[in-house]
Amino acid sequence: MKINRQIIGDNEGSFDKTDLAILRVLLLDSRKTLQEIGNEVGLSPTSCWTRIKKLEATGVIKRYTIDVDPGKLGYHDSVIVQVTLESHTDETLYDFGRVLATIPEIQEAYLVSGDYDYYIRIAVRDTRDYERLLREKLYKIPGIRHSKSHFVLRVLKETSVPLI
Repeated sequence: MKINRQIIGDNEGSFDKTDLAILRVLLLDSRKTLQEIGNEVGLSPTSCWTRIKKLEATGVIKRYTIDVDPGKLGYHDSVIVQVTLESHTDETLYDFGRVLATIPEIQEAYLVSGDYDYYIRIAVRDTRDYERLLREKLYKIPGIRHSKSHFVLRVLKETSVPLI
């Protein structure tokens, strides 16, 4: 019997469609037991455990976490902020990133190409909370030349990785 095992991945490690199926299950509910995962992907719990350990060891699975609804904690608005810096030296970029990491309301920050240097996603309670955050935190970071804010009206899709 010929086994058709499509290998996916890069030099970091290779995995197949079964590994992707395990990842899909874990992305939807990482609290499932090995028995439940095995039933969904057609493997024994031991085989699932071995594959999951390999995915962890190769860094495909970085960590296990929970998905919290910010609105349930009072953070009803999300703002995307585009930022341009005055300077692009290594020190400026490092310092800016270090300060962003200390602001709890910042959920994501990306150094990007194009007209702006950073895209930052911020969770806020409302417009007043955002105005306070700008005055007290964001605008106190040295080196910002320009920023532009966009309030998110509705999230249409949110996923961590495109697993087909």
